[in-house]
Amino acid sequence: MIRAGSTPEGMSTGEVNAYINYMAKQHPDIKSGTLDIELIDGEEVGLTLTPDVVRFQRIRRITGYLVGDLSRFNNAKRKEVDDRVEHIGI
Repeated sequence: MIRAGSTPEGMSTGEVNAYINYMAKQHPDIKSGTLDIELIDGEEVGLTLTPDVVRFQRIRRITGYLVGDLSRFNNAKRKEVDDRVEHIGI
């Protein structure tokens, strides 16, 4: 969801929401972020949309299971992961 960041003093909530909707249509690939609205020379409006950082999660295949972390593995499975040999391609 795109949310309002800094806005000019006195700008109505309806106007801010209109700018948010406008930027959401212009950048449909950005699902969440912050929109900063700036008044330039009292005539123009500057819009800056900053997307939120999306954390990357590593997914591994370990003994037939796709896992993101080892929190649900018992000690034997964790040891199996620790004993793995890394193969480097040339």
